[in-house]
Amino acid sequence: MDEAGLAARFEAATRQLTSRARRRVRGATPPRQVDIGRQRQVVQAFLAALREGDFDGLLAVLDPEVLLRDGSAQLPPGGAGLMRGARAVGAHALTFSRGARFVQPALVNGAVGLAIVPQGRLIGALGLTFKHDKIAIIEMIADPERLRHVDLAALGP
Repeated sequence: MDEAGLAARFEAATRQLTSRARRRVRGATPPRQVDIGRQRQVVQAFLAALREGDFDGLLAVLDPEVLLRDGSAQLPPGGAGLMRGARAVGAHALTFSRGARFVQPALVNGAVGLAIVPQGRLIGALGLTFKHDKIAIIEMIADPERLRHVDLAALGP
């Protein structure tokens, strides 16, 4: 095929792809709006309850069926990395209340979450998923290799 024929085929294929993309966009439902401000309030309440050792305060911001995924490197092979339920997750979170002074709100992979930064050194992150203004999933990320791939940004005032 000569150059002119190849250019014509490329142009036709491009028009077809563009047409398909327009049809998909017209039929697509808009993405659900995320209220970063509300997520931040929930995270601030979680962090305050954690720092104060307030179990009821933790329960107030955790979904009753909250799921905790612990992806830390400290787990022994085959160790339980999942925990479910607000009472169990809240009690587990309280075991970290002394270190909560090193925890700061941050954007973790695009959602409000927490960064663990003692002496300014990132050692972990908590990715959070929200459902009805409650924390529904907590993903603990402490493995240095996984932590390198986390999209982390400081939250402004």
